Amino acid sequence: MKICHALATLTLGLTATSALHATTFSLPQGNDDLVGKEERITAGRKDTLIDLGRLHGFGYDEISAANPGIDPWMPPDGSTITLPHAHILPDAPRTGIVINTAEMRLYYFPKATNTVETFPVSVGRTDWNTPLVTTRIARKAANPTWYPPASIRQEHLQKGDPLPAVVPPGPDNPLGKYALYLGVPGYLLHGTNNEFGVGMQVTHGCMRLYAPDVERLFQNVPVGTAVRIVNQPYKVGWRDGVLYVEVHSLEDGAPAHQAVSPTTLKQLVQQQTADLSEYPVNWDTVEQARIEATGLPVPVGPKVTIVEQ
Repeated sequence: MKICHALATLTLGLTATSALHATTFSLPQGNDDLVGKEERITAGRKDTLIDLGRLHGFGYDEISAANPGIDPWMPPDGSTITLPHAHILPDAPRTGIVINTAEMRLYYFPKATNTVETFPVSVGRTDWNTPLVTTRIARKAANPTWYPPASIRQEHLQKGDPLPAVVPPGPDNPLGKYALYLGVPGYLLHGTNNEFGVGMQVTHGCMRLYAPDVERLFQNVPVGTAVRIVNQPYKVGWRDGVLYVEVHSLEDGAPAHQAVSPTTLKQLVQQQTADLSEYPVNWDTVEQARIEATGLPVPVGPKVTIVEQ
């Protein structure tokens, strides 16, 4: 095949509807991989990035990375805030639930809808990394009771904050009002009684969501739904003949075999352009995207038309 260059504005299109946090996108067509569009809003005098993130469906790390140089607690009145509503879909089957721990984001692909819903999540902290597995939703519970594992109880005891063996439903329950239990014992998707931590690497391995988001998943995700948990700090994909890269910071405490490097990103770009040997990748832009790690899809080449031969 060969490629024909065409003049193009390298922007991201959006086909989405939002309900507080849940953002539903039409799945991309053909070989495309991107959904959504960056948006920009103006910060008010009393706004914080944390509050704006919660309002628009982002976690702390995600909205902070997309707005480098902006004080998350005191953004200047009238400053422009980027809402990172554009995503390259993870390199995984577009079915069930896919969680990319590197971007701390969950993707749900409802059956027979040709759509994807996406939500921010918290993941396991340095010494309690969320496992990278393929599993399923084993069961669901409203108003769940929490049975803290012995390891967590010991940790709290050492900090002078002992936990009971059983934490009943209510405002003191860190599972919130809804929980979806995975087929891997001890791991689940759940709400929280501390929404500040959503979108951060702060849990004991479970995945924590905002209350409206976990309620939506509880209502719509059937038991038995496949769940794939991946760690993809680098994502590469196409939209309308333009190649994009999206870079997220490496998780703290990630095992060595998950480490990423410039070589890894270069290999991913080369894989995406293997059948397009003439595609002119701007490698300086690729490297800049890797260094900045804003989590925003960045175009790294011109728009081309692929001509089959």
